[in-house]
Amino acid sequence: MAKEIVNNTGAMYNALTNGSKIVGKIIADSDFRIDGEVEGTINCNGKVVIGQKGILKGSISCVNAEIIGTVEGDIVVSETLSLRSTAVIKGEVTTKILVVEPEAVFDGTCSMRVKSNTTIPEDKK
Repeated sequence: MAKEIVNNTGAMYNALTNGSKIVGKIIADSDFRIDGEVEGTINCNGKVVIGQKGILKGSISCVNAEIIGTVEGDIVVSETLSLRSTAVIKGEVTTKILVVEPEAVFDGTCSMRVKSNTTIPEDKK
């Protein structure tokens, strides 16, 4: 079941609870937590959290992401992607900042964009 939740700071976020499944496209303006299963795409203007029992077979495009569960597909994060120790990722990742805890599984490729105020040396262009 998808529902809107208020956390202890008063901020609202959306959640897909354990035992629920969505097939299709999720578009969210605020943070979204997945503890169930999604087959499709997630486009979020906030943070996406894939909980420990959460599974995504598809793609994510968001500002920040924290993966504790499983993602099979592409991940595009404009700021920070955090892979916790129980995370399993299979796919292509594009992010600005990547944080990987020990024991996280990452089977794929990663492209980290260069910050706009950083100069690329001539021999690297």
